[in-house]
Amino acid sequence: MEDSNKEQQAPSPAPPIPSANPPVPGGGTPTPSNDERTWALIAHLSAFAMYFSGVGHIIGPLVVWLLKRDGNPFVEDQAREALNFQISFTIYAVAAIAVCFTIIGMVIGIPVLCVLPIFHIVCMIIAAIKAHDGVAFRYPLTLRLIQ
Repeated sequence: MEDSNKEQQAPSPAPPIPSANPPVPGGGTPTPSNDERTWALIAHLSAFAMYFSGVGHIIGPLVVWLLKRDGNPFVEDQAREALNFQISFTIYAVAAIAVCFTIIGMVIGIPVLCVLPIFHIVCMIIAAIKAHDGVAFRYPLTLRLIQ
């Protein structure tokens, strides 16, 4: 009889998977307003200026962060995240270029320089979509230099 009772018991549900996106700073997870989501979207998409000016990828998120960091926790968080990603991207690109100056380094540096812009663009598009949806996004491989 004990065997039949064991078979009838349903397995316990798996524990919930933690969210990949941390809560908005300041405690809690309030839903950002349309204005906040728009500014966060601008912070992420302003980095596309790099492909036109060469340095706009840092200036755009920096301007949004400086303008909107007081009183807008979602915008401040996303602009800072975008700024940190752009600084990290610049460091990785400079390192890949420096590595290219050696014969062996060309084997690593040139492929990295080919893949890095694609990775950059894809991450910025995903971040912009998430920001528009009001979800805090964390870029992969980002050095969190600006706290």
